[in-house]
Amino acid sequence: MKKISQLFLSGLLILNSHVLMSQITLISSENGAYGSSIPLEDFFKNPQKSSFQLSPDGTKLSYLAPYENRMNLFVQPVSGGEALRVTSVKDRDISGYLWGNNDVLIYLKDVGGDENYALFAVSPDGSKSRDLTNFKGVRTELVDELENDEDHILISMNKRDATVFDVYKLNVNSGQFEMVAKNPGNISGWVADHNGVVRVATTTDGVNTSLLYRKDEKAKWQTIVTTNFREGISPLFFDFENKGLYCSSNIERDKSAIVKFDLEKKKESEILFEHPMVDVENLNFSHKRKVLTSITYIVDKRERHFLDAETRQLFEYLKNELPGKEITIASTDKEEKTYIVRTYNDRTMGAYYIYHLESKQLTLIEEISPWLNENSMPGMQPIQYKTRDGLLIHGYLTLPSNGQTTNLPLIVNPHGGPWARDTWGFNPEVQFLASRGYAVLQMNFRGSTGYGRKFWEQSFKEWGKKMQDDITDGVNFMINNGVADKDRVAIYGGSYGGYATLAGLAFTPKLYRCGIDYVGVSNLFTFMKTIPPYWKPYLEMMYTMVGNPEEDKALLEAASPVMHASNIVAPLFIAQGAKDPRVNKAESDQMVEALRARGIEVEYMVENEEGHGFHNEENRFKFYRAMETFLASHMLQH
Repeated sequence: MKKISQLFLSGLLILNSHVLMSQITLISSENGAYGSSIPLEDFFKNPQKSSFQLSPDGTKLSYLAPYENRMNLFVQPVSGGEALRVTSVKDRDISGYLWGNNDVLIYLKDVGGDENYALFAVSPDGSKSRDLTNFKGVRTELVDELENDEDHILISMNKRDATVFDVYKLNVNSGQFEMVAKNPGNISGWVADHNGVVRVATTTDGVNTSLLYRKDEKAKWQTIVTTNFREGISPLFFDFENKGLYCSSNIERDKSAIVKFDLEKKKESEILFEHPMVDVENLNFSHKRKVLTSITYIVDKRERHFLDAETRQLFEYLKNELPGKEITIASTDKEEKTYIVRTYNDRTMGAYYIYHLESKQLTLIEEISPWLNENSMPGMQPIQYKTRDGLLIHGYLTLPSNGQTTNLPLIVNPHGGPWARDTWGFNPEVQFLASRGYAVLQMNFRGSTGYGRKFWEQSFKEWGKKMQDDITDGVNFMINNGVADKDRVAIYGGSYGGYATLAGLAFTPKLYRCGIDYVGVSNLFTFMKTIPPYWKPYLEMMYTMVGNPEEDKALLEAASPVMHASNIVAPLFIAQGAKDPRVNKAESDQMVEALRARGIEVEYMVENEEGHGFHNEENRFKFYRAMETFLASHMLQH
């Protein structure tokens, strides 16, 4: 069941990937190289306001904004008036939030990057602030907002057993909760019907995955599909009669398609949409009108296939009113008469608008980062190249802001995951580097998601090998086409991208002038021994995809950069969060120790109150200042 497993795998080694609710993305002082006039902080400071949502009755507007350098929750009337700050968190940004009902806001926060997210509640007037699931060592995840139930939401917690998540119905008013589905030990995901009854679950034994179904809460679970994790069916939501299930499936096909699944007959009954080039995984619907509205997918950019005339007309109107912008619907009231519209493109983080459907009144609420001039930002160009073994790789190239197009200092920026992908849009790291005179290359190397099963499977047991070759071949493509100066190429990545940085310096030591590893894996043996407890059900899958520490010992030794540190000659900068639950600090410690023992230059930054990536604003500033200085000292001399 490939798609189910990827719910876990896509968040394995990628920064800022965990989205439990409407998680804010902090897309993510000196002038830089080539006389850039844009301060570093402008790229990485907290948004002015972000994550706007409407209350269910459409009378109140909520958003996240800075308070003492942390993203906090604010509420104001839609009709106008002063905004009221309703939270005062000072240690850590609020990670996400939702409206439990018109009188309760629920938000999510962890401590120091430990990713044990807890739920808290507060009233829209700032009163009745309270903990809901703030239990030590326990992680909370959202299962269903229960739009038809004003008093409850469904959550899952590993409170009973650290390795598995049970489902609880939480009363958002009283804070009381009760278990409604107990995990027998192998369930990795849950789906409720439109009445809030948990009736579908997905299981894993590490390699084989199953889809379970029950007619009601009293019925026994029955297995209706079992596959190897390489293929399968990912449940999205029930049909409006609560009988069938809409899913994304790649069973007996290479690319995932949106299908309808007959739960009684245990088979697909209809293909709603498929694309010959990419996986299709997202289906949208109207809660109010109970109709399917659109399907979204990504080729080079995000595209839509409409299933509903009203939705098509809405987006056509908005595109006409907001030319040159990509458009998403961020929020709507329960009656679907008022919308929060979000815009963006590759040169701006965009803005939020409020749109009243009946009057067709579209009003700007807030520019997310008005201090950045869209017209001074370079575009992100989709590119393609062939690898040495003939595989077509898709990626993105951003040229520097200074207008130069050839013989450029190049930053190669492989994405995290590795079972994820880069997409077109505003990337503050890329724009920051471009403002300092660098070209930036991002590539979706083999194993990146979205390109079908075959492309994904070609990454199995290829860490440091063909996956790394794809990155190397991208560098050579840039050099051979005159874009990059072969003597000024650096590699920088976070998470799996940090691993790729270390692998690049260790396995192709003459290719790179320097490297920056941000919370990356250095030793595949120690990495697999220190995973969070709730990852353990997936270990067998990881052994298949990466390698088994016992059966594939030689393979993992060959792919672990720390065991080849003697090859590294280029200067290296490593940044690490001390509380990282995914890539423990020991991964960075090992590499620093190995290099310093040989006298190789390695700059090491550790932040004690951070986890898998630096979320606190002051630590982001510190990291990117150090990055800017490090790159300038090694890359700007011919």
